[in-house]
Amino acid sequence: MTPGISKVVMALQRIHALLLLLLLTMLGLVQPSYGQDRMYQRFLRQHVDPEGTGGNDAYCNLMMQRRKMTVRQCKHVNTFIHEDIWNIRSICSTTNIQCKNGKMNCHEGVVKVTDCRETGSSRTPNCRYRALASTRRVVIACEGNPEMPVHFDR
Repeated sequence: MTPGISKVVMALQRIHALLLLLLLTMLGLVQPSYGQDRMYQRFLRQHVDPEGTGGNDAYCNLMMQRRKMTVRQCKHVNTFIHEDIWNIRSICSTTNIQCKNGKMNCHEGVVKVTDCRETGSSRTPNCRYRALASTRRVVIACEGNPEMPVHFDR
């Protein structure tokens, strides 16, 4: 191989390596945001009902079915938050506290909720729930930049 051609080959190899590194870096940046968005959408589906007032068993029975938490099995406990999503997202800007899993990405705030608890005697798809409406402290896990709620901790 002539010296000129070997320099071109080496330059192309460097460019190839840099492009590969750039591609892997971009994939690393895109992947978490996709996963985070999916978790955020799941949080919204399972826990956010800004127009709802909740408070009765019929509400829980309907919402748990509508939000697809009774398909494979009856979800034992679920909490619906009756606040605007921006109020819920603002909880993510409060001081970090420890989550039940030990991570430090949880935040707490006081919101209107309906807690739905499975009666213990129902079977899917006819899951039955008891409702308890209240205004109470909740703890949610937040991720991303900007931080968004991705998990209802307690």
